[in-house]
Amino acid sequence: MSLVLASGSASRKALLTAAGVVFTADPADLDEDRLMADLKARGADAPAVASELAQQKALAVSHRHPGETVLGGDSVIAFGDEYLSKCATLDSARALLARLSGQTHMLVSAAALARDGALLWTHASPCRMAMRDLSPNFLDHYLAAEGPAILSSVGCYHFEGRGAQLFAKVDGDYFSVLGLPLLQVLAQLRKEGVLAS
Repeated sequence: MSLVLASGSASRKALLTAAGVVFTADPADLDEDRLMADLKARGADAPAVASELAQQKALAVSHRHPGETVLGGDSVIAFGDEYLSKCATLDSARALLARLSGQTHMLVSAAALARDGALLWTHASPCRMAMRDLSPNFLDHYLAAEGPAILSSVGCYHFEGRGAQLFAKVDGDYFSVLGLPLLQVLAQLRKEGVLAS
């Protein structure tokens, strides 16, 4: 049985590849901002939003791959009473990081499996991210070093690299900080017969 990743995320691809999982990627095409706004308007919390987005991705792509297991994933950042979206420019990334500096936010990474338009499983993993106070000088160097690649991350950080320098403390699963609750995904893929047990 084969696995399809309903995501274009380089981080999710890297995590699966490093774990020895064979897959093909077919990113879902969803209006995530609209879905997120609808869910927030209905009072959904961050784990519910991340789970719903992961599920919608998995379900949408599963229709294109009959009989195959499809993995959807999504990460949501809750900061105060708002959900953050990816930044479009380095200037907006700087503004976001300045807002998050010295504050704690919640990062939730969720995963879902679907087959033939039916949801098989979902899991959400919340992480508390305490960002240290960031000086303007540090932000200059950080953004220059990271460049536009940082815009692919909802919080403008790649925690597996230089982004670790942004934080004073993190409570949660390391893989979930990177964008996928990997251990739970691997366990469920074994249950579904996609991976050897």
